Amino acid sequence: MTAAPTLFEAEIVPHRSLSPRGIFFVLGFVFTVSASVSTMFWWLGAWPIAAFNGGEVLLAAALLRQHARSRRQREVLRLTEGGLCIERFDIDGGRSEVFLPAAWLNAHLEEKPGRVPGLFLSTRGRREEIARVLGEPQKRDLAEALRDALYRLRHPIFDNPQLKS
Repeated sequence: MTAAPTLFEAEIVPHRSLSPRGIFFVLGFVFTVSASVSTMFWWLGAWPIAAFNGGEVLLAAALLRQHARSRRQREVLRLTEGGLCIERFDIDGGRSEVFLPAAWLNAHLEEKPGRVPGLFLSTRGRREEIARVLGEPQKRDLAEALRDALYRLRHPIFDNPQLKS
């Protein structure tokens, strides 16, 4: 059995401003500054400050680790003639899949005053939000690309040379 051809595919990943190397440098800088501040306060006799600074460094390291782990999170949208498959991968490596038939599928933005609009896919009786991690311009571009792909799916161009005069 052959797989249906893919008409549209998009991979949605959250934006991460720091690479693993950047995280290493940020942690090194935080540790250096904290160690120098802790040493200064230790010499002044305020040694409990060192424990608090150590706690802050551990908290910063834990938060940056969580930031790095969220890099694994992604969403893959794949449109075929049969429908749209949404594969979601979470930060722990878990995978979930949702299939929406293409017959009545629509992509629309739901505007929220003062917030980034939500991008929804809806079909008969089902509604699924996608691309939660994207900003407003990226969501608008994705919505337009999805609408174009759905239009091309529903309105195919038949190129029959015999009908040309």
